[in-house]
Amino acid sequence: MRLLGADEAGKGPVIGSMFVAGVVIDEDRIFDLAALGVKDSKLLAPQRREQLAARIERIALDRYVLEVKPEVIDELRQLMTMNEIMVRSFSRVVEKLSAERAILDAADVNPGRFARRVKEESGTRMEVVAEHRADKNHLVVAAASILAKVARDRSVRELERSLGLEIGSGYPSDPATVRFLEDWAREHGDLPPFVRQSWKTAERIKARFI
Repeated sequence: MRLLGADEAGKGPVIGSMFVAGVVIDEDRIFDLAALGVKDSKLLAPQRREQLAARIERIALDRYVLEVKPEVIDELRQLMTMNEIMVRSFSRVVEKLSAERAILDAADVNPGRFARRVKEESGTRMEVVAEHRADKNHLVVAAASILAKVARDRSVRELERSLGLEIGSGYPSDPATVRFLEDWAREHGDLPPFVRQSWKTAERIKARFI
């Protein structure tokens, strides 16, 4: 049986894109993921995630990583809730891949509702299930979480290289990120285009410094 796992990285940051990754694995190769040490990406160091991502890509029958840019998130938030954006994003990934069963890390308090909505919007014929903590309970979802997190990390580091500045993790709880945004707002009288302008952190900084 072909299994599809899907997970996201970067739902909450004020800086940068969100990434949703899907990985298709033959059920017989799940043990190979275990042997590699695949686990929830949040439990792995960045260098280890990079190493595993390359190996996952060799094992996978297929894979797809969707980038949802900050300006797209801001635009969509004028039309729909963040939960609806998650349904839309996971649906795009499911549409791109083929398997008998899809296991999603639920981006809704109601996992069953999330699975139904993704199945309906994607139009897929495969069985779709969603669970909280799926990245901890299913290796194929953990593999997807690694690809999504590696894509997110690379994009943040690329932003730093292009700016020649440290921006931290991009999360509102990161003092380095908040400091970067406040300094930028003071100097430029605006926030950079890679910031999610609709986030409360961005609105608060704009109210103080712009």
